[in-house]
Amino acid sequence: MRKISLDKIQSLFAKIAENAKLYMPVDNADGSASYGEWSEGTVWSDALNTNKSPKDFFFPQTEDLMRFKTEGKNIECIDIRSELEDFVVFGVRACDAKSFDILDRVFLNEPRDSFYAMKREKGIIISVACTRPAETCFCGTFGINAAEPAGDVSAWKTADSLYLQANTEKGSRLLDSLGDILEDTSDADVAAQKESIAKTMDRLPLKELPTDAFGGGKTKELFDDPAWDELSSACLGCGTCTFVCPTCQCYDIKDFNTGNGVIRYRCWDSCMYSEFTRMAHGNNRNSQKERFRQRFMHKLVYYPENNDGLFSCVGCGRCLARCPISMNIVKVMKKIGGNKGE
Repeated sequence: MRKISLDKIQSLFAKIAENAKLYMPVDNADGSASYGEWSEGTVWSDALNTNKSPKDFFFPQTEDLMRFKTEGKNIECIDIRSELEDFVVFGVRACDAKSFDILDRVFLNEPRDSFYAMKREKGIIISVACTRPAETCFCGTFGINAAEPAGDVSAWKTADSLYLQANTEKGSRLLDSLGDILEDTSDADVAAQKESIAKTMDRLPLKELPTDAFGGGKTKELFDDPAWDELSSACLGCGTCTFVCPTCQCYDIKDFNTGNGVIRYRCWDSCMYSEFTRMAHGNNRNSQKERFRQRFMHKLVYYPENNDGLFSCVGCGRCLARCPISMNIVKVMKKIGGNKGE
C-alpha cells in the first residue's frame, strides 16, 4: 500500500501527466461532474460520479474508422489508425470499473475490435472507493463492492491522504514511476474506511433489489410477461438511459461524403430508437414496448445467458437520475421480479 498527503495531490497529478495524458472528474457550472484533461490547477471533483461514464475513453460516442477516396472506378481504402499515447483515467468508481469487464467480453472476443483493444492497451484506470454512496446506487445487487474498486490501481481517499494499491502490471509500473512522491504505509486507515463504506451500503434503500427472477434461461418465462405493457407505456424512446449507461455497447456505422472523399465512422446507437436495427424489409421491433423490452431483457437475461451469468448492469444509478419519466431498470426488476414495492 502506498499513500500521499492530499495537500500534495497536485504533485501526484503533475508527475503522472509527465508521461501520459491524465483525465479526471471535474466540476461543471451546473454542479455536475464530467471527465476533463488535467492541467496545472485542475481540481479533482468531489462528486460521487460523472454525468457520462469513462466508457467514452475506450468506446467513444463517435469514432472515425477509415477513409475512402474514389477516382473513376478506382477506390482507395485508407487506414486512419495511428499509435495512441498512453493515458490515465483517474477517479473511476467501482461500478464504472466493473463495466469494463462487460465491455471487454463484447469488444475483445474474436473477432477483436482493434480500436477498442488499442485504447484498452494504452489506458490505465485508477479507481477510487465511494465514501458517500447515493440512494440511487445499487452496485451491490450485482456483486460489486464500492469499497474495493477494480482497475489497474485502486485508491481510497481519507480526510488527509490518498492511498493507492496496484492490481495489475500496468498499475505497478505506474506507481513505481512516481518515485518517492508516494510513501509506503500500512492499510489500517483503508481498512477502517472499508468498514465505514460497508455500513453505508447496508443502509441504502436498494440494497436488497432481487435478481433471482433474471439471468440465463429466463427468456421464455419473461418475454411475454404482461407487465411490459405497463412499464413501457410512458417511455419516450429518448435514449437517455442508453447514452449515460456505462455498459451499453450498441453502435451504428455510417459513411459521410466530405466532398474530398468518404469518412466511415461509428456512433453510439440505442435500442430505444425506432430505427435501431432497421433493415431493407423494415424494423423487427415496431412498437416502443418491444424496444423497451429489448433493452432490459438484454441487460438481465440475454447478456448473462451468454456470459457466464454476468449481468449487463453495474448499478451506477445514472438511469435513475436521468430518465425524464423516472422509468429505469430498478422499477423493471421490482415489477418483473415480483416485488411491487417502491
